[in-house]
Amino acid sequence: MLVQDREAVDAFRARPAPIHNMVEKGILTLTGSNTIAQAWRAVVSTQDVVGIKVVSGPGPNSGTRPAVVAAVIEGLLAAGVPPRHIVIWDRRLTDLRLAGFDDLMKQYGVRLAGSMQAGYDEKTFYDVALLGTLVWGDLEFGKKGERVGRRSFVSKLLTHDITKVISITPLLNDNAAGVSGHLSGLALDSVDNVGRFESDPGRLAMAVPELYALRALGDKVVLNITDALICQYEGGERGLLHFSATLNQLWFSKDPVALDVLSLKVLDEQRKKADAPPVKPNTELYDNAALLQLGTNDAKGIKADLIKIGE
Repeated sequence: MLVQDREAVDAFRARPAPIHNMVEKGILTLTGSNTIAQAWRAVVSTQDVVGIKVVSGPGPNSGTRPAVVAAVIEGLLAAGVPPRHIVIWDRRLTDLRLAGFDDLMKQYGVRLAGSMQAGYDEKTFYDVALLGTLVWGDLEFGKKGERVGRRSFVSKLLTHDITKVISITPLLNDNAAGVSGHLSGLALDSVDNVGRFESDPGRLAMAVPELYALRALGDKVVLNITDALICQYEGGERGLLHFSATLNQLWFSKDPVALDVLSLKVLDEQRKKADAPPVKPNTELYDNAALLQLGTNDAKGIKADLIKIGE
């Protein structure tokens, strides 16, 4: 489901009031609830520790926009979720702070967390016969042994703390996965030793769906929101707004594959409009995700109802 408000963005800057209304409309429609509190309680309970997964590396303008996260936090608080049970997280705490999420922590009393800084759980891992070059911060960095380097360990943030995940990703191209989406974002930012996958499209296409399918990851996801306020079709991790188009939309679904596949389609459409060079996406990744029953990868079968606010 897509929600659009032409007033949501002004000169590439997100406007909090329209975005708040868009998030409310989206969650009410998606859950079929009558009140905001009921809507969010249909997604999480007041006992949950809710991790809001964002993409912070590209910064506040091209990554997940803080105004969208703020609207979600306000909904969770209205539903009775305690502030300290709300965690805005990504791989690196530094990126979160540079992207402006530190301000939300102070304003609402929620927490910020980096999955890397939380450390990794030696009992929960993804094991595949593909050796990686371990770097500082990886659990097995500096160790020796026959199996060292072939496992990716899940962050303790997910195994010991967060019980439910809300994924909020920007509509932003990614040179490896096609889109900086829900599948790759959660999979690669939740574990260590990921360099062995990122350098090869085939390895990535295999690893991302299998990582997402881990019980400690995908089973905790209760809602996916694509921040399509702005579509950046070139640049990836760099904020390049001159390669961007304003869409003024937020997309809501419980299906991460459908949202990522829809993102690939829209990114391609925007490239064509801008006469930008075409990009061949890593469709194998989304085919594999569908085979693992993580969601639908059939672009023609994805139902994307558009709700327009203020028109």
